[in-house]
Amino acid sequence: MATKLFVGSLSYNTTDATLEEFFAAVGQVVSAKVIFDRDTNRSKGFGFVEMSSDEDAKAAVAQLDGKELDGRPIAVSEARPREDNRERRPFNGGGNRGGDRGGNRERSNRY
Repeated sequence: MATKLFVGSLSYNTTDATLEEFFAAVGQVVSAKVIFDRDTNRSKGFGFVEMSSDEDAKAAVAQLDGKELDGRPIAVSEARPREDNRERRPFNGGGNRGGDRGGNRERSNRY
């Protein structure tokens, strides 16, 4: 079964191809993906690599954590499941628009 790895501290110049090539030296890579900001189209400085086996993943962590890629020492660890604990908000920004905003209530009740 494939194991997904988190790769942090990536250079902004690192691409999917260079990430895959770097990890292929340790074992068989199923996929390699650098994460980009959708607004700026710039790397967020981290990515994920999926190795074909647990053994390859463990070898990658042991051999590549702290090694230099594109001029930066990278951090490699087993990826944790995504925690979706962000509050869901409607697309229009949500929240209470209008109404009493905490002003002087006595004054607003006089009229």
